[in-house]
Amino acid sequence: MSDALDYRPFAPVLPPARARALPWATVLGASALTAVPVVATLPLLPPLGLLMLLTWRLLARFALRRWAAAPLGFFDDLVSGQPLGSAVLAWSLCFLVIDLVEQRFPDRDFGQDWLIAAGLVAATLLLGRLVAAPLAAPVAPVLAVQIAVSVLLFPLFVRIVAWIDRRRGQSEG
Repeated sequence: MSDALDYRPFAPVLPPARARALPWATVLGASALTAVPVVATLPLLPPLGLLMLLTWRLLARFALRRWAAAPLGFFDDLVSGQPLGSAVLAWSLCFLVIDLVEQRFPDRDFGQDWLIAAGLVAATLLLGRLVAAPLAAPVAPVLAVQIAVSVLLFPLFVRIVAWIDRRRGQSEG
């Protein structure tokens, strides 16, 4: 069956307040997911909140306001244990970089979005490493693997956000 058969123009949609809150809730949920205790020998858990935030910003441009990065980054700082304000700064800078890229390249494809997200995730993790760990700490191999895992998870987050964004305009049930 094609998607055209599933189209229901008169189906009730989510109330506007719930539709606007859904991107916020998914970013907050992804940030909170990093607080789940997981036994691991290496800290390879990607920054799920950042990936969700970047995906919403790149895929659904107007789902989150430009100022949304600061409060969402503050929540991520509280949950993740990073120094307070590090995600606020890094996530706000990510939004500024995306705005600059959108001015230069308004029409992008998935590969370009993936490249943008990869660069921003790598820069954010490197900035977090400079803020949170001493420069003499041997974390480069672990950080490289964490960046690779984060970059490889981006397409999964795109699928999730696209599915949620599609459901935001459809009926609740």
